[in-house]
Amino acid sequence: MLERPGSDSQAVLVSLDFGDPDYAESTEELAQLALSARIRIVGVLRGKRARPDPKFFAGSGKVEELGALLGQNGAGLTIFNHELSPAQERNLEKKLGCRVIDRVSLILYIFAQRAQSHEGKLQVELAQLEHLATRLVRGWTHLERQKGGIGLRGPGETQLETDRRLLGKRVKLLKDKLGRHAVQREVQRRARRRANVLSVSLVGYTNAGKSTLFNALTRSHAYAADQLFATLDTTTRRVFMPSGTALVLSDTVGFIRQLPHTLVAAFRATLEEAIQADLLLHVVDASSTTRDAQIAAVNSVLTEIGADHIPQVLVYNKIDLSGVEPRFERDEYGKISHLWISARQGSGLDLGRAALEEYAAGAGRDPTERPAAA
Repeated sequence: MLERPGSDSQAVLVSLDFGDPDYAESTEELAQLALSARIRIVGVLRGKRARPDPKFFAGSGKVEELGALLGQNGAGLTIFNHELSPAQERNLEKKLGCRVIDRVSLILYIFAQRAQSHEGKLQVELAQLEHLATRLVRGWTHLERQKGGIGLRGPGETQLETDRRLLGKRVKLLKDKLGRHAVQREVQRRARRRANVLSVSLVGYTNAGKSTLFNALTRSHAYAADQLFATLDTTTRRVFMPSGTALVLSDTVGFIRQLPHTLVAAFRATLEEAIQADLLLHVVDASSTTRDAQIAAVNSVLTEIGADHIPQVLVYNKIDLSGVEPRFERDEYGKISHLWISARQGSGLDLGRAALEEYAAGAGRDPTERPAAA
């Protein structure tokens, strides 16, 4: 398994600017990720480069500066806001004499902390092992010790080859187990389709307020917190609208910039609730200054998993933080396409329910308009 920083780790963050217009927001997001992992930030090292250094990712001068910053603060962990190659990670650790992880490893660590369901834990372990497979050098893993170690190595087999073989067997086992979970979910989805029940999935950037909206619409108590990746496990509830119309609402894992492909692949089974949905409620933090970039990041992942063709309603949440009144907008076809609400305060939830009813009925009238008298 991946080596993980302890909960009391002190870390220096490294964020290099390669001309990304979202550089400042990405750096702040890395800090939020570290805090979500209960890591204490003692310094942030910034710099500009035209391209990554092949050996250290950062230039030799910046690495020297990083070493001095680590020594001054007594930090034993460095977190790069970038994806490091295995060789770069090893070179940095040897040069700095401390643990070095990248953005991908940090996200994997947070996912490992947060997964609650059996399937969620399987998905996280699979993502970790597939990430680890690229970093197997000199018998880094403890797989052979976990299984006793005696008689496991074949004739002429090196430790590295043994580790790869054991890792491959574990990956296959995890994929088989996750496949069985996927079959069970497909059976449930078929039953819903036979009953002609509308399937709606909440998607959105991490910490946009999806779980708070889910709880408000379903009157349930799914875990919700003001932190990145508070929800990892998909939760599904049957909801009855004021008219009596029934639908199934699913809360899914939040997305983020540079979401590791290993995580997208491992969580594909969970994200199938979004892939198979009739409608997506794309929840957006209306108070965020980077909401447009966050919308683009979510749509990029939806495209990657094959859910970009599913109808969306953009739900601008947290309007209580931006002083906006609840309202809705329609598209050129007369369908509700945008909502402004506050799930925490309950403002605009009636419009949300009306939009869901309208979609279920296939109507295009104003949700606040009363039917004409006969």
